[in-house]
Amino acid sequence: MDINDEAKEIVQEIGAAINAAVERSEEVAAAIERLRTAGYEMELTLRLEIGLRERETEGDEDDVLFDGAKLELTDDDRRTLRSMKIRFDEAE
Repeated sequence: MDINDEAKEIVQEIGAAINAAVERSEEVAAAIERLRTAGYEMELTLRLEIGLRERETEGDEDDVLFDGAKLELTDDDRRTLRSMKIRFDEAE
């Protein structure tokens, strides 16, 4: 899928924001410090993969009611839920 320059810029902003959040994380810093205290140095490589797809138009998604709220599930959503062994009642 070709994405426009604005979408590319937004995706880059998301990646930068995630990187900054990890860098500022006190939990990450504490875990790294515990690793150093245990006598190890760490080399960390994180791979961020952002997948985009165009929004589906209304009517292309099925609607499922969940505790009175309307939950719209795409086919990809259903596959993901099934792969995680999460079952749902589509009849509602």
